[in-house]
Parts: sequence; C-alpha cells; structure tokens
Amino acid sequence: MFRTPRPTLFRAAATVLVGAMALTLTACGSGSKGSTAAGSSGGTVKVGLITKTDTNPFFVKMKEGAQKAAQEDGVTLTTAAGKFDGDNAGQIAAIENMVASGVKGILITPSDSKAILPAIKKARDKGVLVIALDSPTDPQDGTDALFATDNKKAGELIGQYAKAAMAGKPAKIATLDLAPGVAVGQLRHDGFLAGFGVAAGDPSIVCSQDTGGDQAKGQTAMENCLQKAPDINLVYTINEPAALGAYTALKAKGREKDVLIVSVDGGCTGTQAVKDGKIAATSQQYPMLMAEKGVKAVADFAKTGTKASGYTDTGVTLISDTPQTGVDSKDTGFGLTNCWG
Repeated sequence: MFRTPRPTLFRAAATVLVGAMALTLTACGSGSKGSTAAGSSGGTVKVGLITKTDTNPFFVKMKEGAQKAAQEDGVTLTTAAGKFDGDNAGQIAAIENMVASGVKGILITPSDSKAILPAIKKARDKGVLVIALDSPTDPQDGTDALFATDNKKAGELIGQYAKAAMAGKPAKIATLDLAPGVAVGQLRHDGFLAGFGVAAGDPSIVCSQDTGGDQAKGQTAMENCLQKAPDINLVYTINEPAALGAYTALKAKGREKDVLIVSVDGGCTGTQAVKDGKIAATSQQYPMLMAEKGVKAVADFAKTGTKASGYTDTGVTLISDTPQTGVDSKDTGFGLTNCWG
C-alpha cells in the first residue's frame, strides 16, 4: 500500500543570496545547465519550492525530487529556504520574490502553519497555485493542496509498535516534541498517543520537552526529563536527530539498553540507527516523492488549468528489525534501500 521511491541523487544548482533574509535561491529547467537567479528564463513555466531550511537532509532530498521532476516536465524550478527552521519572515520574502518573478505555482513546507497564511493568500489571489509539502497549513485549506506523509498515521504506527513492545509493562513516557505552532509536530505527537492508547495529560506521560527536531536540543531535553523522572522507560521523538540526542543522554546514564526509543522520518542516518539498535522503530516517509508530485501538479495546471486540490498521501512505512505481532513493518534492509539523506 506504500509507495517506495528509490531516490536518485541530483546535484543542487549553485546558490545566490537574496535580500536581507539571505534566502538560498536556485533555478533549473528543461535542458538548462548550471544555475540562474530566481525568475530567470529557462522554461516557459516557472515553479517555486520553499523549504524550511536548505541543510536538513529531508529538504535536500525534497529539492532533488523537485529538480528531477522539473527536468522531466520541462519547467524552470526556483528554490528558496529560510535561514533556520521557523524563519517565517524568510518564507514570506521568498513567496513575494517568486510571485514577482512570475511563477505558476509554489510548493512550500511551512515553518509556521498559521503565520504564513496571509502571504499564501496573496499569492493565491494572484492566480498562483500553492501546494504544501510535508507540513500542512493551519487550517489545511490555506493552500490549494497538500502532498505529504499522513503524519498522524506515522505517529500512530510507532505508538502501536511501542504499545506492543512494552508488552503490558507500565509505561513512563517522555515526549520530545517539535515546537508550538507547527502542525506536523502536533500531528505526530497526537498520533503517537492515539497509537499507544493514552490521552493527552495521562499520568504515564511524565515529561514533555520541545526540541525543534535538533539533535543537541534532543539530548538536552532528555537530560532534563531524566532529572525530572529517572525511571522513564519509553521515549517518543519528533524525528531521528532528536532520537539520537536522547540516545546520547541515556547512554551517559547507562540507560540506553532499558529505554525504548521510537521516532519518525526514515532518513538514512536514522534508519541506520534502527539497524544499530539505538532506535527501536521509526516511521519512514518519502520527501522526494512529495516534491515530484508537486512539480508535476504545477506543470499540469499550466497545461490544463486544472488545480490540484485536497490531500494526497505520499506513504509511510514502519521500519524495525524487531517486529511486533499485529503491527505491520519492514526491516532496515527495506528502510536503507528507500531512505533519504
């Protein structure tokens, strides 16, 4: 039931700085070689891609997928990224620049699910097709369409796995979350709780900390949680960098063998961590496919005038080398074949 794209690497185009927000911008098109500034010619249809950052391997792979699709569909791709995760001002500047350059559509992974809405509305009012990738806006219909992992389902899968793996043992849960105002983080968190079968505020949740999805912050968050509740035996993390940070903190306390860590993303580093036994299970998603579908949707809109709409699920697979009865999963051999980063 899951799509399993096999990523092929494409080299990113050269970067140039744009404005005070110092956004990274590149462009590529059918038959083009090298790079041109945002809005440059090279194809009759221009497509914009705006990611949260340009350093996270997830977004690097997303950009590669967009570049691949742009070459196949004969369109010009312009990309931009915020200076850091949460850079809403940078994403607004990128939208404005792209609209001014005449893009037909914009693909965006919103850094702030609500604050970005006015800028998106201005673009849509000018006839630009706007598609969210990976992270929905809040509300979701703030964009024309959403191509993404079902993040709640991704959380549910690792929650179900954790429930089965605990085998009736009372849980002392730490949740290492993303940040307030980011829908993808809330969806994964809520999905984990639903999959494990507990409600928000349940006494089994002994600590919750925000990590921004960062490894160093994940380590600090885990250290804080261990001070608050030394008997933690189950850790949910928003992504694998946070999970690896948690593992480092647990190992420093000699607890890495008796605490179950579950996560979401399915990057190559995280999937290898599952194979190495640092993470028990992760839900793998496919950023390259999100971007490929997004670019194709804009190309189709340019040709036919038909706008993509609603939600398209780009697939999620539970990865673990210690499968649990009643929970569908694939091993790390599958995960490493289909990982990103």
